[in-house]
Amino acid sequence: MQSLNYEITTLDNGIRVITETVNHVQFLSMGIWVGVGSRYENEVQWGITHFIEHMLFKGTERRTADQIFSEIDAVGGQLNAFTSKENTCYYIKTLTEDFPLAVDVLTDMFLNSKFDNEEIAKEREVIIEEIKMYEDTPDDLVQDLLSANLWPNHPLGRAILGTEESIAAFDHDKLKAYMKQYYTGSNIVVSAVGNISHAQVVQAIRATLGGIPGGTRNEFPQAGKALAGIHCYRKEIAQSQICVALPGVAKEDSRLFPLSILNAYLGGGMSARLVKKIREEKGLAYSVYSYNGSYSDTGAFVISVGTRPENCQQVIDIIIEELDEIRQNGIPQEELEKSFSQLKGGLFMGLETVNSRMNKLGRSLLAYDRVITPEENVDELRKVTGADVQKLAEELFQRDNYQVTVLGAVDDIRLNTR
Repeated sequence: MQSLNYEITTLDNGIRVITETVNHVQFLSMGIWVGVGSRYENEVQWGITHFIEHMLFKGTERRTADQIFSEIDAVGGQLNAFTSKENTCYYIKTLTEDFPLAVDVLTDMFLNSKFDNEEIAKEREVIIEEIKMYEDTPDDLVQDLLSANLWPNHPLGRAILGTEESIAAFDHDKLKAYMKQYYTGSNIVVSAVGNISHAQVVQAIRATLGGIPGGTRNEFPQAGKALAGIHCYRKEIAQSQICVALPGVAKEDSRLFPLSILNAYLGGGMSARLVKKIREEKGLAYSVYSYNGSYSDTGAFVISVGTRPENCQQVIDIIIEELDEIRQNGIPQEELEKSFSQLKGGLFMGLETVNSRMNKLGRSLLAYDRVITPEENVDELRKVTGADVQKLAEELFQRDNYQVTVLGAVDDIRLNTR
């Protein structure tokens, strides 16, 4: 596929419709994106955004929960949703000929969900099981523990799912009130990619979602810089989970580009520096990776490793040693060029399906009020120099910035820095 070639229309109530026509396929992917995630919740609302996402599949005035899925299954379609810290998305994929059904089902859920208290009670049990599943999955649980340590007493530090106690208070009225506050036209983007025209999608969305009140843009409490510290959580598991985190950068911070180079160099693939050092040379772990967690106003750069308890200190020592080396000497020019090429390839290959393109368009327009193309990102990455990378490493990779979270049969961790 070629790079993004899209059209945007803003409806009278503020809903933005963005589409890309891809004529050589016979299907489409469409998503309704809402600019609300778990970071908008106060303590009483903890988990409500995710709970609402579940409840939109539990029946409308016209369809039971079973009918919602059976109608889409009957045409070979796919229907799902997800909640993140800053947004929620409901998405569907069908053949082009089933576009009217796709729009009808998705917007019926969005507009007419009943929020029946009996269904709420049942779904509460489902979400409790989801919470338990995460608690029994150490590599997921350690990420939630890390977030709580990075941003304590802030919604970014709380798990998206909520707790058994917090979700126990949700009922029809509370869910409806929260949805009324945040599910407004100004906070909604509809993205669609496939063998469908822009005019068709705009007409369908105007006829269904055009009556939603416009409202105002959502606001959330600022998070501030991620905090440092060392935390060990005792759990008798065979493999301990390690997260070494440092302050990252916000989504629109220009330093995101040198940080992306650093991420690719350190943990962005099987030939990355930490993967080679920890896994291939030392044989200390199977899973080694890093990532940038960037939000609207803050971020964290995270290195994650799973290893036996007796190896934890050695693994952390290696990570700190490698980060110190970059802080003092930067990265070789050939590694900078390799990281650039890796990121460039990932940006374009990440647009190879209609689903990925729909996600890119919707997420970008919702977060930035415009579409940031792969070409723009590549141009910015190409400008990054070795000096830029080292300057950022000097700023971030400081002893007072480290947040280390360990989950497993480990009681004590120390930071050995130069």
